Amino acid sequence: MLNIIDLAVNTLTQGLIYALLSYGVYITYKILDFPDLTVDGSFPLGAAITAVLLTNHINPYLTLLVALLFGAFAGLVTGFIHVRLHIRDLLAGIITMTALFSINLQIAGSNLIIDRSVDTIFTTGVFNLLFGTVPLVYRKLLITLIIAFVFKLILDLYFKTKSGLLLRAVGDNDVIVTTLAKDKGSVKIIGLTIANALVALSGAIVCQEQRAFSSTMGTGQVVFGLATVIMGTTVFKRFGFVKGTTAVLVGSVIYKACIQVALSLGLPANLLKLITSILFLAILVYGNYQKKHTKGVTSNA
Repeated sequence: MLNIIDLAVNTLTQGLIYALLSYGVYITYKILDFPDLTVDGSFPLGAAITAVLLTNHINPYLTLLVALLFGAFAGLVTGFIHVRLHIRDLLAGIITMTALFSINLQIAGSNLIIDRSVDTIFTTGVFNLLFGTVPLVYRKLLITLIIAFVFKLILDLYFKTKSGLLLRAVGDNDVIVTTLAKDKGSVKIIGLTIANALVALSGAIVCQEQRAFSSTMGTGQVVFGLATVIMGTTVFKRFGFVKGTTAVLVGSVIYKACIQVALSLGLPANLLKLITSILFLAILVYGNYQKKHTKGVTSNA
């Protein structure tokens, strides 16, 4: 029974950490309508920088800030390639992602293990003062819960600002942005910068939680992000009062839970990517079915 509880807590923790990645994909895919493959590179970028800094005994909170800034720069590069060099959105993301793979190898090598004696955000600082007496598995859950909700609130507040409203307008109808004498290209760059900063931050926290970096840890992360966004927004489609950030946060947790259930039923871990693909396909099929059903109801009304 205790193992089941620990497994559930660990799954919830993973879902909350990856919710930061889902926020980033939500901005690019749902708001900007931009298929940003930079995610597969910026996620391990955050992890690589964090792993190297931690092994050099840099403050774990400072490593998160550095990872966030590097992720932001990766998004900035993709935005610059797309907007200023007029390269198609998909190709711009592929170019940056490919470049980041080599950069990540230069930063941290193929794999890097963080020694158990090195402190992380889960074992030091203000969180340790607040939850130091709580067992580590529950401490991780509390800390990731706080981080996921803090960034959700920050994003919700940002979307209400002038810059946030322009960001949403670019995805809906960029003509409005041009009419307001604003540069839609600059707005796109800002969105990509924020999105990849969040993705890199997610990678940094995963690195601290797992105490390891792998150059292949970014593979398939954009698929995960898309799946959580589509799942979350589909589940809460009928509940207009639910914010998009809330929907993708829940979608991230549900998606991680689905994968964990599949693995618990005995499916080999090396089939994880296959499970992810099948689950993503099922979500897309369900989303299409729901759209047709809604149209059918509307036309019959």
